[in-house]
Amino acid sequence: MEYIYFLKLIPRLHKKENWTTEDEKVVSDHFARLKDYRDRGVVILAGRTLNEEENAFGIVVFEAETESEAEEFMRKDPAVNEGIMTGELFPYRVALLKE
Repeated sequence: MEYIYFLKLIPRLHKKENWTTEDEKVVSDHFARLKDYRDRGVVILAGRTLNEEENAFGIVVFEAETESEAEEFMRKDPAVNEGIMTGELFPYRVALLKE
């Protein structure tokens, strides 16, 4: 099955000057994990909007066997696990994909 989760920065990080070195490391770990799972064939796509306001968000579309496995995958995302982003999970179906 396919799932999607939406990521939103916590309010403290809506302003660039509030970012710490640790926050940057968490985002780096988040990206590295997604890239690894993409290479394993689990992550279908991941990205973010380019606006910096509080309505900015990221998405991760991925495959999991069950909803509980999908929930665990999202919770283990370093950005979610370390609390700099919130995640919201939904069942999803890719209908069209660029070749």
